[in-house]
Amino acid sequence: DQLPLSQEKADTLRALVDEQMNQGHLVPTTSPWNTPVFVIKKKSGKWRLLHDLQQVNAVIQDMGTLQPGTPSPTLIPRQWDIMIIDLKDCFFTIPLAPEDAPRFAFSLPGALDPPYHWTVLPQGMKNSPTICQMYVACALSPIRNKYPDLICYHYMDDILIAGRDPKELATVMTDMLEGLKKYSLQIAPEKVQVQAPWKYLGWTILEHTIQPQPITLQSNIKTLNDLQKLVGTINWVRPLQRIDNDMLTPLFELLKGAPEL
Repeated sequence: DQLPLSQEKADTLRALVDEQMNQGHLVPTTSPWNTPVFVIKKKSGKWRLLHDLQQVNAVIQDMGTLQPGTPSPTLIPRQWDIMIIDLKDCFFTIPLAPEDAPRFAFSLPGALDPPYHWTVLPQGMKNSPTICQMYVACALSPIRNKYPDLICYHYMDDILIAGRDPKELATVMTDMLEGLKKYSLQIAPEKVQVQAPWKYLGWTILEHTIQPQPITLQSNIKTLNDLQKLVGTINWVRPLQRIDNDMLTPLFELLKGAPEL
């Protein structure tokens, strides 16, 4: 059932839906599926549209985890040049299969508008991270084949390229722009890192050392969103502290949607 929204949140939701419509991420639908939507305000003051897909996730076959752990930059040889790239709005550039898209539908509370469904990978769908990982891997495959001597890590939308020759990295960047464009993926220019200190997946990479970035654990959990942030933070330190899935099982169970959160 759709949760009641204040007038401010209802107006904000309307504006966010219009924005996604204009970008082609949402289209009107006659789908019988209908799951709740709401908005939250981020620390920056901007609003974010959230689609509660718990009921949809319950009937979707699980595609499994992204990969066994996150890439570790500790394996990069010293003196190698590094380039780190962040993909812009990665989920929103990956199209949904047309036959699946109507399942990701919602209605605006109290509005006479038709329902809408997503045409791109929705945030909150349990397989979205895995699909993103696979999609970006396909886009990077020609680069990996063309430059076998380079190190190329990626974790969803975070890409790291390392090599001996800085001139070769510049060539790789040109080829990568062309390759990603074929998959409608875009690089966020303001987030490209080409000199130390590089920041990648919770690590700070310096010229001669690598160290974890400072983290803050939020232990006062009141909402499901608070819990999601806590699990996200723990994921960054798992390789360092040897935290396995069994230790996190209670948190994973809560992420399914505990009533008190």
